[in-house]
Amino acid sequence: MEVFSQYLVNGLMLGMIYAMVAVGFTLFFGVMDVIQFAHGDVLMLGAFTALVTYLGLDAIGVVNPWIQILIMLAISMLVIAVVGALVAKYLVLPLKDAPPLNTLLVTLMLGLVVRELVRLFYPDGSNSKPFPRLLPEQELHLGAFSIRADSAILLATGLATIVALHYVITRTKLGLAIRAVAQDGETARVMGINFHWIVLLTFGLGSAMAAVGGVMNGLYYSEINFGIGLLLGIIGFSAAILGGLTNVYGAILGGFLFAALQTVGAVMLPMLGQGIPSAYKDVFAFAVVIILLAWKPSGLIAERVSERV
Repeated sequence: MEVFSQYLVNGLMLGMIYAMVAVGFTLFFGVMDVIQFAHGDVLMLGAFTALVTYLGLDAIGVVNPWIQILIMLAISMLVIAVVGALVAKYLVLPLKDAPPLNTLLVTLMLGLVVRELVRLFYPDGSNSKPFPRLLPEQELHLGAFSIRADSAILLATGLATIVALHYVITRTKLGLAIRAVAQDGETARVMGINFHWIVLLTFGLGSAMAAVGGVMNGLYYSEINFGIGLLLGIIGFSAAILGGLTNVYGAILGGFLFAALQTVGAVMLPMLGQGIPSAYKDVFAFAVVIILLAWKPSGLIAERVSERV
Protein backbone atom coordinates (compact mmCIF):
# COMPACT_ATOMS: atom_id res chain seq x y z
CA MET A 1 0.00 0.00 0.00
CA GLU A 2 2.90 2.34 0.73
CA VAL A 3 4.37 1.72 -2.73
CA PHE A 4 0.93 2.16 -4.33
CA SER A 5 0.39 5.48 -2.53
CA GLN A 6 3.82 6.66 -3.67
CA TYR A 7 3.03 5.91 -7.32
CA LEU A 8 -0.44 7.44 -6.98
CA VAL A 9 0.84 10.69 -5.49
CA ASN A 10 3.62 10.92 -8.07
CA GLY A 11 1.10 10.40 -10.87
CA LEU A 12 -1.23 13.05 -9.46
CA MET A 13 1.64 15.53 -9.13
CA LEU A 14 2.79 14.93 -12.69
CA GLY A 15 -0.79 15.20 -13.93
CA MET A 16 -1.26 18.51 -12.12
CA ILE A 17 1.90 19.99 -13.67
CA TYR A 18 1.04 18.70 -17.14
CA ALA A 19 -2.48 20.10 -16.81
CA MET A 20 -1.06 23.55 -16.00
CA VAL A 21 0.96 23.47 -19.23
CA ALA A 22 -1.80 21.95 -21.36
CA VAL A 23 -4.33 24.59 -20.30
CA GLY A 24 -2.04 27.31 -21.63
CA PHE A 25 -1.83 25.66 -25.06
CA THR A 26 -5.62 25.38 -25.11
CA LEU A 27 -6.18 29.02 -24.16
CA PHE A 28 -3.70 30.26 -26.77
CA PHE A 29 -5.19 28.12 -29.52
CA GLY A 30 -8.71 29.10 -28.50
CA VAL A 31 -8.25 32.84 -28.93
CA MET A 32 -5.69 32.95 -31.78
CA ASP A 33 -5.63 29.50 -33.40
CA VAL A 34 -1.86 29.34 -32.81
CA ILE A 35 0.48 26.93 -31.06
CA GLN A 36 2.85 28.75 -28.70
CA PHE A 37 5.75 26.30 -28.74
CA ALA A 38 7.82 28.35 -26.29
CA HIS A 39 5.25 27.66 -23.56
CA GLY A 40 7.31 24.96 -21.86
CA ASP A 41 10.32 27.28 -21.73
CA VAL A 42 8.09 29.98 -20.25
CA LEU A 43 7.36 27.49 -17.44
CA MET A 44 11.10 27.00 -16.96
CA LEU A 45 11.56 30.77 -16.82
CA GLY A 46 8.87 30.93 -14.13
CA ALA A 47 10.75 28.39 -12.03
CA PHE A 48 14.00 30.36 -12.34
CA THR A 49 12.16 33.59 -11.53
CA ALA A 50 10.90 31.99 -8.32
CA LEU A 51 14.43 30.78 -7.48
CA VAL A 52 15.91 34.27 -8.00
CA THR A 53 13.12 35.71 -5.85
CA TYR A 54 13.97 33.24 -3.08
CA LEU A 55 17.66 34.17 -3.21
CA GLY A 56 16.71 37.85 -2.98
CA LEU A 57 14.38 37.27 -0.03
CA ASP A 58 17.03 35.20 1.73
CA ALA A 59 19.59 37.97 1.18
CA ILE A 60 17.39 40.62 2.81
CA GLY A 61 16.54 38.40 5.77
CA VAL A 62 13.03 37.14 4.93
CA VAL A 63 13.21 33.60 6.30
CA ASN A 64 9.60 32.58 6.99
CA PRO A 65 9.01 29.75 4.45
CA TRP A 66 5.30 30.50 3.95
CA ILE A 67 5.98 34.16 3.21
CA GLN A 68 8.81 33.13 0.90
CA ILE A 69 6.56 30.75 -1.04
CA LEU A 70 3.75 33.29 -1.39
CA ILE A 71 6.09 36.02 -2.61
CA MET A 72 7.92 33.62 -4.96
CA LEU A 73 4.63 32.46 -6.43
CA ALA A 74 3.22 35.98 -6.78
CA ILE A 75 6.32 37.44 -8.44
CA SER A 76 6.77 34.44 -10.72
CA MET A 77 3.15 34.59 -11.88
CA LEU A 78 3.31 38.36 -12.41
CA VAL A 79 6.60 38.30 -14.32
CA ILE A 80 5.64 35.35 -16.50
CA ALA A 81 2.16 36.78 -17.17
CA VAL A 82 3.88 39.92 -18.48
CA VAL A 83 6.23 37.77 -20.57
CA GLY A 84 3.26 35.92 -22.03
CA ALA A 85 1.48 39.18 -22.86
CA LEU A 86 4.63 40.56 -24.52
CA VAL A 87 4.95 37.40 -26.62
CA ALA A 88 1.36 37.89 -27.74
CA LYS A 89 1.81 41.60 -28.47
CA TYR A 90 5.10 41.49 -30.37
CA LEU A 91 5.22 38.00 -31.87
CA VAL A 92 1.75 36.48 -32.14
CA LEU A 93 -0.56 39.40 -32.99
CA PRO A 94 1.70 40.82 -35.74
CA LEU A 95 1.59 37.38 -37.40
CA LYS A 96 -2.15 36.78 -37.05
CA ASP A 97 -2.69 37.10 -40.80
CA ALA A 98 0.44 35.12 -41.70
CA PRO A 99 0.46 31.35 -42.34
CA PRO A 100 0.24 29.37 -39.06
CA LEU A 101 3.65 27.83 -39.73
CA ASN A 102 5.23 31.28 -39.33
CA THR A 103 3.93 31.62 -35.78
CA LEU A 104 4.91 28.04 -34.99
CA LEU A 105 8.47 28.66 -36.22
CA VAL A 106 8.81 31.99 -34.39
CA THR A 107 7.65 30.59 -31.05
CA LEU A 108 9.81 27.50 -31.52
CA MET A 109 12.85 29.72 -31.98
CA LEU A 110 11.77 31.88 -29.03
CA GLY A 111 11.85 28.80 -26.80
CA LEU A 112 15.39 28.05 -27.93
CA VAL A 113 16.43 31.65 -27.25
CA VAL A 114 14.93 31.57 -23.73
CA ARG A 115 16.68 28.27 -22.92
CA GLU A 116 20.04 29.47 -24.16
CA LEU A 117 19.76 32.84 -22.39
CA VAL A 118 19.15 31.07 -19.07
CA ARG A 119 21.95 28.60 -19.73
CA LEU A 120 24.47 31.28 -20.70
CA PHE A 121 23.64 34.14 -18.35
CA TYR A 122 22.40 32.46 -15.16
CA PRO A 123 25.44 31.64 -12.99
CA ASP A 124 26.54 28.11 -13.90
CA GLY A 125 23.32 27.81 -15.83
CA SER A 126 24.32 24.62 -17.64
CA ASN A 127 23.95 22.59 -14.44
CA SER A 128 20.88 21.77 -12.38
CA LYS A 129 20.08 24.19 -9.57
CA PRO A 130 18.83 23.17 -6.13
CA PHE A 131 15.36 24.51 -5.43
CA PRO A 132 14.65 25.39 -1.79
CA ARG A 133 12.76 22.86 0.34
CA LEU A 134 10.25 25.21 1.94
CA LEU A 135 7.32 22.89 2.62
CA PRO A 136 6.97 20.49 5.56
CA GLU A 137 8.02 16.95 4.65
CA GLN A 138 6.54 14.81 7.42
CA GLU A 139 4.39 11.83 6.45
CA LEU A 140 0.61 12.03 6.78
CA HIS A 141 -1.00 8.64 7.37
CA LEU A 142 -4.61 7.88 6.46
CA GLY A 143 -4.96 4.25 7.43
CA ALA A 144 -2.64 2.26 5.17
CA PHE A 145 -2.35 5.21 2.79
CA SER A 146 0.47 7.69 3.35
CA ILE A 147 1.37 10.98 1.69
CA ARG A 148 4.02 13.56 2.40
CA ALA A 149 2.76 16.90 3.65
CA ASP A 150 4.51 18.85 0.87
CA SER A 151 2.85 16.68 -1.80
CA ALA A 152 -0.57 17.20 -0.21
CA ILE A 153 -0.04 20.97 -0.11
CA LEU A 154 1.11 21.09 -3.74
CA LEU A 155 -1.83 18.98 -4.90
CA ALA A 156 -4.24 21.24 -3.01
CA THR A 157 -2.58 24.31 -4.55
CA GLY A 158 -2.87 22.86 -8.04
CA LEU A 159 -6.52 21.97 -7.48
CA ALA A 160 -7.24 25.47 -6.15
CA THR A 161 -5.56 26.97 -9.23
CA ILE A 162 -7.70 24.87 -11.57
CA VAL A 163 -10.86 25.78 -9.64
CA ALA A 164 -9.89 29.46 -9.82
CA LEU A 165 -9.36 29.17 -13.58
CA HIS A 166 -12.77 27.51 -13.92
CA TYR A 167 -14.34 30.39 -11.99
CA VAL A 168 -12.59 32.99 -14.17
CA ILE A 169 -13.61 31.27 -17.41
CA THR A 170 -17.23 30.61 -16.46
CA ARG A 171 -18.22 33.29 -13.94
CA THR A 172 -16.47 36.54 -14.85
CA LYS A 173 -16.76 39.11 -17.63
CA LEU A 174 -13.16 38.37 -18.61
CA GLY A 175 -14.03 34.70 -19.01
CA LEU A 176 -17.11 35.59 -21.03
CA ALA A 177 -14.99 37.78 -23.31
CA ILE A 178 -12.38 35.03 -23.71
CA ARG A 179 -15.07 32.53 -24.65
CA ALA A 180 -16.61 35.02 -27.08
CA VAL A 181 -13.29 35.68 -28.81
CA ALA A 182 -12.56 31.94 -28.95
CA GLN A 183 -16.00 31.33 -30.47
CA ASP A 184 -15.87 34.08 -33.10
CA GLY A 185 -13.30 36.85 -32.94
CA GLU A 186 -14.93 39.03 -35.59
CA THR A 187 -18.36 38.93 -33.95
CA ALA A 188 -16.75 39.65 -30.58
CA ARG A 189 -15.19 42.80 -32.05
CA VAL A 190 -18.57 43.91 -33.39
CA MET A 191 -20.08 43.39 -29.92
CA GLY A 192 -17.55 45.84 -28.46
CA ILE A 193 -14.96 43.43 -27.03
CA ASN A 194 -11.39 44.72 -27.26
CA PHE A 195 -9.86 41.84 -29.20
CA HIS A 196 -6.22 42.82 -28.62
CA TRP A 197 -6.60 43.26 -24.87
CA ILE A 198 -8.39 39.91 -24.53
CA VAL A 199 -5.60 38.19 -26.44
CA LEU A 200 -2.96 39.80 -24.21
CA LEU A 201 -4.86 38.89 -21.03
CA THR A 202 -5.42 35.32 -22.23
CA PHE A 203 -1.75 34.83 -23.01
CA GLY A 204 -0.90 36.35 -19.64
CA LEU A 205 -3.35 34.02 -17.87
CA GLY A 206 -2.05 30.91 -19.63
CA SER A 207 1.55 31.89 -18.91
CA ALA A 208 0.76 32.53 -15.24
CA MET A 209 -0.64 28.99 -15.05
CA ALA A 210 2.66 27.73 -16.44
CA ALA A 211 4.52 29.74 -13.78
CA VAL A 212 2.51 27.95 -11.07
CA GLY A 213 3.45 24.65 -12.70
CA GLY A 214 7.12 25.64 -12.75
CA VAL A 215 7.14 26.54 -9.05
CA MET A 216 5.30 23.32 -8.19
CA ASN A 217 7.82 21.33 -10.23
CA GLY A 218 10.72 22.96 -8.37
CA LEU A 219 9.21 22.46 -4.93
CA TYR A 220 8.35 18.82 -5.66
CA TYR A 221 11.66 17.72 -7.21
CA SER A 222 13.87 20.19 -5.27
CA GLU A 223 15.85 21.10 -8.39
CA ILE A 224 15.40 22.81 -11.73
CA ASN A 225 17.48 23.16 -14.88
CA PHE A 226 17.36 25.16 -18.09
CA GLY A 227 16.04 22.18 -20.08
CA ILE A 228 12.97 21.20 -18.05
CA GLY A 229 10.66 23.23 -20.25
CA LEU A 230 11.48 21.27 -23.40
CA LEU A 231 10.03 17.93 -22.28
CA LEU A 232 7.26 19.54 -20.22
CA GLY A 233 6.24 21.61 -23.25
CA ILE A 234 6.07 18.55 -25.51
CA ILE A 235 4.10 16.57 -22.92
CA GLY A 236 1.78 19.52 -22.20
CA PHE A 237 1.09 19.97 -25.91
CA SER A 238 0.48 16.23 -26.31
CA ALA A 239 -1.90 16.32 -23.34
CA ALA A 240 -3.79 19.26 -24.85
CA ILE A 241 -4.12 17.44 -28.18
CA LEU A 242 -5.14 14.23 -26.44
CA GLY A 243 -7.86 15.92 -24.41
CA GLY A 244 -9.06 18.15 -27.24
CA LEU A 245 -7.10 21.27 -28.14
CA THR A 246 -10.12 23.56 -28.00
CA ASN A 247 -11.36 22.40 -24.59
CA VAL A 248 -9.80 23.53 -21.30
CA TYR A 249 -11.27 20.60 -19.37
CA GLY A 250 -10.06 18.22 -22.05
CA ALA A 251 -6.56 19.62 -21.58
CA ILE A 252 -6.77 18.96 -17.83
CA LEU A 253 -8.03 15.43 -18.51
CA GLY A 254 -5.22 14.89 -21.03
CA GLY A 255 -2.61 16.01 -18.51
CA PHE A 256 -3.76 13.54 -15.86
CA LEU A 257 -4.18 10.76 -18.43
CA PHE A 258 -0.64 11.23 -19.73
CA ALA A 259 0.71 11.14 -16.16
CA ALA A 260 -1.33 7.98 -15.51
CA LEU A 261 0.22 6.36 -18.59
CA GLN A 262 3.72 7.26 -17.41
CA THR A 263 2.99 5.82 -13.95
CA VAL A 264 1.54 2.61 -15.39
CA GLY A 265 4.56 2.34 -17.68
CA ALA A 266 6.97 2.78 -14.77
CA VAL A 267 5.24 -0.08 -12.94
CA MET A 268 4.56 -2.46 -15.85
CA LEU A 269 7.68 -2.25 -18.00
CA PRO A 270 10.10 -3.76 -15.45
CA MET A 271 7.64 -6.64 -15.03
CA LEU A 272 7.70 -7.46 -18.76
CA GLY A 273 11.38 -8.33 -18.81
CA GLN A 274 14.70 -7.61 -17.21
CA GLY A 275 15.86 -5.60 -20.20
CA ILE A 276 13.06 -2.98 -20.00
CA PRO A 277 13.80 -0.34 -17.35
CA SER A 278 11.15 2.02 -15.99
CA ALA A 279 12.96 4.90 -17.74
CA TYR A 280 11.07 3.86 -20.88
CA LYS A 281 7.83 5.07 -19.33
CA ASP A 282 7.82 8.13 -21.61
CA VAL A 283 8.12 5.89 -24.69
CA PHE A 284 5.21 3.81 -23.42
CA ALA A 285 3.07 6.90 -22.71
CA PHE A 286 3.73 8.50 -26.11
CA ALA A 287 3.04 5.19 -27.89
CA VAL A 288 -0.35 4.87 -26.18
CA VAL A 289 -1.14 8.52 -27.01
CA ILE A 290 -0.36 7.83 -30.67
CA ILE A 291 -2.80 4.91 -30.61
CA LEU A 292 -5.49 6.98 -28.88
CA LEU A 293 -5.12 9.83 -31.38
CA ALA A 294 -5.31 7.38 -34.29
CA TRP A 295 -8.62 6.23 -32.76
CA LYS A 296 -9.87 9.73 -31.81
CA PRO A 297 -8.05 12.26 -34.06
CA SER A 298 -10.01 15.21 -32.62
CA GLY A 299 -9.12 14.33 -29.02
CA LEU A 300 -11.09 12.71 -26.25
CA ILE A 301 -13.37 15.73 -25.89
CA ALA A 302 -14.05 16.93 -29.42
CA GLU A 303 -15.05 20.51 -30.21
CA ARG A 304 -18.77 20.98 -30.63
CA VAL A 305 -19.42 22.62 -33.99
CA SER A 306 -22.80 23.97 -35.00
CA GLU A 307 -23.74 24.09 -38.66
CA ARG A 308 -26.06 26.65 -40.19
CA VAL A 309 -28.85 24.99 -42.16
